[in-house]
Amino acid sequence: MFVSLTIVRYPKYLIPIAILSMALFRLPLWFTKGITFWKLLGCGKNGSFDIQPDLTQWGLLGVWKTEEDFVTFQRNSLIQKWWKSFTKEQWTILCQPYESHGKWDGKEPFGKNIKDKTYNGKIAVLTRASIRVSKLKYFWSNVPQVANKLQSAPGFVTSVGIGEIPFIRQATFSIWESIDDVRQFAYRQQEHAEVIKRTRKEDWYSEELFARLIPLKIEGTLFGKPHLNNINATA
Repeated sequence: MFVSLTIVRYPKYLIPIAILSMALFRLPLWFTKGITFWKLLGCGKNGSFDIQPDLTQWGLLGVWKTEEDFVTFQRNSLIQKWWKSFTKEQWTILCQPYESHGKWDGKEPFGKNIKDKTYNGKIAVLTRASIRVSKLKYFWSNVPQVANKLQSAPGFVTSVGIGEIPFIRQATFSIWESIDDVRQFAYRQQEHAEVIKRTRKEDWYSEELFARLIPLKIEGTLFGKPHLNNINATA
């Protein structure tokens, strides 16, 4: 099983084309060989959960049976041809599931994974939640303080805010130097740890998923930067 996340950026004058693609891409994805789960995604502006959408930036997350299925999609799909014609940047990361818990639309897209306790390299983290409408005020009032701490956290490398529905279905995909750095931020960084406790106690989410993924390959750029091209995942 392999997981891909592709982020593309359109010129501002092509924002209507970008929005149209979110409807048009569904049909070819339904017929794509080897893809077991996919989500078309919008993006936030500041690399985390973000109430401000970036209408020039969009994403596609896919779960593939084999790496060959993903490579075939990259080479031959109508979606890839669309991106080459209309976007000015494309960044893709390919990962292997490490561990996950929770559900996404009632599914466990990354399976039930067994930890490789010998792994000690960079790690990608996907945090995704469907926020209850009655809890939106509490969720968004706590986002800025956590997002600010994320950028300066030890071991933090980069992140992108993604989501299916503005304000309600939100996710963050981040990359860290090590699993220990992720744990340090999640459970020992005060603001983040307190928010986690509140989400559990006050039942903010109707559904949530937390996954750790091993980065294998990264290609392309965002904002003109390579964002970890030629990543050494096992270092």
